Amino acid sequence: VDDETGTVLFAKNEELPMSPASMSKLMTLYVVFETIEQGKLSLDDKFLVSEKAWRMGGSRMFLEVGSSVLVSDLLSGIIIQSGNDACIVLAEGVAGSEEAFADIMNSKAKLIGLKSSHFVNSTGWPHDEHKTTARDLAILAHRVIHDFPQFYPKFSERGYKYNNINQLNRNPLLRAYPGADGLKTGYTEESGYGLTASAIRAERRLILVANGIKSSRIRAKETARLLDYGFSQFKNYKLFKAGEVVDKVDVWLGKKQAVSLVIESDLTLTLSRDARKGLKVVVSAPGPIPAPIQAGQIVAKLQVNIPGREVIEKPLVAGHEVDSLSGFGRIGKAFNQLLWGENR
Repeated sequence: VDDETGTVLFAKNEELPMSPASMSKLMTLYVVFETIEQGKLSLDDKFLVSEKAWRMGGSRMFLEVGSSVLVSDLLSGIIIQSGNDACIVLAEGVAGSEEAFADIMNSKAKLIGLKSSHFVNSTGWPHDEHKTTARDLAILAHRVIHDFPQFYPKFSERGYKYNNINQLNRNPLLRAYPGADGLKTGYTEESGYGLTASAIRAERRLILVANGIKSSRIRAKETARLLDYGFSQFKNYKLFKAGEVVDKVDVWLGKKQAVSLVIESDLTLTLSRDARKGLKVVVSAPGPIPAPIQAGQIVAKLQVNIPGREVIEKPLVAGHEVDSLSGFGRIGKAFNQLLWGENR
C-alpha cells in the first residue's frame, strides 16, 4: 500500500480473517502510545511483573517475577524483542487485567477503522477468536506511524539488551532492505511467518503486510521482492496542491465575469506507467454559475479518469466572492446574453 495515497498496489486475500500472531502487538502498542500521549501514563512509570507475565511462553524479554520495570523498557521489549511478558505487564498495568485491556484494544480498533479485527489478548497468542486481516494491519501500521511519530523511531532499532540478555530486532528487512524502518514480525505454527513492514525510498513510503509464509528465509525474500515491485512499478504524481487554482468558470449576472475554481486538499495519485499514459483530468461545472457566489462555496468538481479504476471526484470551491449585479446591470447583462449568446 502506498502510505501517502492509500492506493493498494498488490493484494491477495487481503480481507481473509487470519491469526496475526505477534503482529497484533501493534494494536497493544497503539493503545499504550495513546495512553502516554493523553498524560495517563509516563515512560518513567514502573509496573510490577506478575506471575502470569513471568510464566508466559513464546518470545520474551525475560522479566523477573515481582520486579518493577519502566514503561520505556517494556515498550522496547515489545517493539524490538517481541516480548509476550512485556505485553502482559503493560496490559495489566494500564487496564488492571489483560482481558480488560483486550476490550480497550477492540474499542480502539473500531475507532481507527479496523473493520475485521477482534483481539482476545495483548500478545497475539493463538486463540480461535483472535483474528484480523492484512488490510486492517496495513491501516493499523499507517496509524502507528502517523499518530505517534515520537515513538516510531524505536521500530528501527536493531537490538535491545535487558537483564544482561541482548536480543536482535526480528524484522529481517532492517538489516537487508535499504529504507526499511519498521514495524513488526509474527510467527506461530498456526499463522506461519508474517511481517508488517514499512520502507521509504525517495521520500515515498510503502507499507506491506504478509502472513502465512513457510519460513523466515522465504519471508525475508518475498517481502523484499514485493516492496521492490511497489517502488519500481508505481510512482506518485502530485497533480494539485491544496489551495491551487485549477480552472476558471464564467459567472452569470455577477460583478466579475469569472470565478476561480480551487481545490481544497492535495491531490496525489499513485499510478503505474501504463495508467499514467491513459490519465484524463476534466473539470465539470454547470456554468455559467449564477451570482452571488460565496468564497469557499462548492461550484464545480474535478474528475480524474484512470484506466481500470473508478472515477475519482474532488469538489472545487470558489476562490473568491462574487456579488450580484444591480438591477439595471442585471438587465443589461441578460440582454447581452440573449442577443449575443455570450456572458459579457
